Amino acid sequence: QVQLVESGGGLVQAGGSLRLSCTASGRTFSSGVMGWFRQAPGQKREFVAAITLFSGRTFFLDSVKGRVTISRDGAKNTVYLQMNILKPEATTVYYCASGPLYSAVYGRENAYDAWGQGTQVTVSS
Repeated sequence: QVQLVESGGGLVQAGGSLRLSCTASGRTFSSGVMGWFRQAPGQKREFVAAITLFSGRTFFLDSVKGRVTISRDGAKNTVYLQMNILKPEATTVYYCASGPLYSAVYGRENAYDAWGQGTQVTVSS
């Protein structure tokens, strides 16, 4: 089974930046989609960004466009989420996810079949 491990979360002041990493194992990293979601307490999981592993095409939640980037490193089997100009509302657990089909780029949770354990991001004001 595919295993996803996130890292890079932590405490950052509003306006600062963080880069989250997700390293995958157990499945090819050359096809499919990798995405990032976030989930605040009491809230549903929310799509943030996705990248197609073959072409590198990227997709973003409208509210984070211009402040986040997603990238991949095939040699390291790793996907990154660079978050800039962080706001307190970004204080959530961030999850990395993997999906086999292109449809995962549209951000539907059910298009992903593997999930990481999550990494906490806390943005202080």
